[in-house]
Amino acid sequence: MSSPVKIPFKSLIHIDRDSDTAVYLQIAYQLINAMQRGVIVPGIQLPGSRQLAELLEVHRKTVIAAYDELNAQGWTEIRPNKGTFMRSIAAAKETDPLKYNKEFLVSYPVSTGYAFKKSMLLDLPAMDGESELEFTDGLPDVRLAPLDQLSRVYSTNLKRKSNRRYLGFAHNEGSEYFKEMLVNYLNNTRGLHISKQNVMITRGVDMGIYLAADLLLEADDLVLVGDLSYYVANMIFQKAGARIISVPVDEEGISAEAVKSLCEKHRIRMLYLTPHHHYPTTVTLSAQRRIELLGLSVKYGFVILEDDYDYDFHYNSSPVLPLASADGHGMVVYIGSFCKSLAPGFRSGYLVAPENLIAELGKLRGIVDRQGDILMEQALAELLEEGEIQRHLKKALKVYHERRDVFCDLLKSHLGEFVTFSAPPGGLAIWTKWHASLNLMRISKQCGLKGLYLPQTLLYQTESLTAMRLGFGNQTVEELSRSVEILETVVKGF
Repeated sequence: MSSPVKIPFKSLIHIDRDSDTAVYLQIAYQLINAMQRGVIVPGIQLPGSRQLAELLEVHRKTVIAAYDELNAQGWTEIRPNKGTFMRSIAAAKETDPLKYNKEFLVSYPVSTGYAFKKSMLLDLPAMDGESELEFTDGLPDVRLAPLDQLSRVYSTNLKRKSNRRYLGFAHNEGSEYFKEMLVNYLNNTRGLHISKQNVMITRGVDMGIYLAADLLLEADDLVLVGDLSYYVANMIFQKAGARIISVPVDEEGISAEAVKSLCEKHRIRMLYLTPHHHYPTTVTLSAQRRIELLGLSVKYGFVILEDDYDYDFHYNSSPVLPLASADGHGMVVYIGSFCKSLAPGFRSGYLVAPENLIAELGKLRGIVDRQGDILMEQALAELLEEGEIQRHLKKALKVYHERRDVFCDLLKSHLGEFVTFSAPPGGLAIWTKWHASLNLMRISKQCGLKGLYLPQTLLYQTESLTAMRLGFGNQTVEELSRSVEILETVVKGF
């Protein structure tokens, strides 16, 4: 293999003069790539530095530097009086150097060369999100987030010499200061009676559900959820191997009588609840049913996984305290986050449970998220201690209350003949039921063409149900008006 002319080096190497990568490194990297992919085979002689420099129209010293890089990395060997040769260590199946493909050299494999297990359970509908206007399932308006206060506190924490230890590996349970402030906040706002040993910091509600399901569920365990329920939670439970049973939901929330009936027939492992505002229908679980469900959990031994995703948003009265506040037997795992209170991008949540469960869950969290973002936790702790988050929530609540009322008026005045709904007592979304003749997927596509994104995850259409969960929190009053006008135009066009 001493004849270097068999390899079309000029076609193999493409130099980008505008690239930030030095030319000699471009040459070296592309030769390595060709070697790794079998276009240049083991043992072949590379062109002399002068010859390759002429082919590539670069200075000879550039080629020498490239060859030095190849030699330093162990890809070549220099034989005195003979030249530079490709080492035999780079074995590849492609051994015909003349049948190379230019795209092959600059591409990454589309698929693996090995088999692996795929999960249809975790497939999410395609997300577009490029439209100017968007209905969400109840996300807050990031424009209202207290970014100035947060950036100030975060910057201060980043500059503190005492916080530099957090830039390395720190305690895998997160910021103790944040946990202390969080415990005070939860005890004051949710009627809990917890200490730092009862709290684990997460990256949001979904992470809390995932960790709890991974630890508490085994194959074929039965999990009760509302009919309808949060689709991500359902996916997580099924991924854990559990079987889901749907329980009826009415104007008082999930049916305690149906839960009792199922417990009498089956061994139930877990009941998943979104009691403050049931997802997706927004109804509040009544106080009476909360007491009944707690009693059933003690009697039949099932876990209550309480997802309190939007507890901070209530308009008509004080919020109903979570089930966790009345749990005297350690049956409730309580999950919440600041993702809705501040903005979805602030991935900071929490899981509350008895100390022994927190200790075991901490082992799992330490694997998937060793210590979280401690500097951000420090900043959030300061905002909690200073009352900034509490003040932000008070201001934001007034804004969202106005948007809810405006959105309800817009739906009634523009689409009253097609839709029925009840104004939710809290939360950032409205559950709307539509005329059965409407095709919601077609409506979604037509809205997208007119600049309004209506995600598939908000649509619920079966033989007996035609409904949409429409979030209003992320849009201003003016944006809500434009969104409803688009929706009206599309609906009335069918």
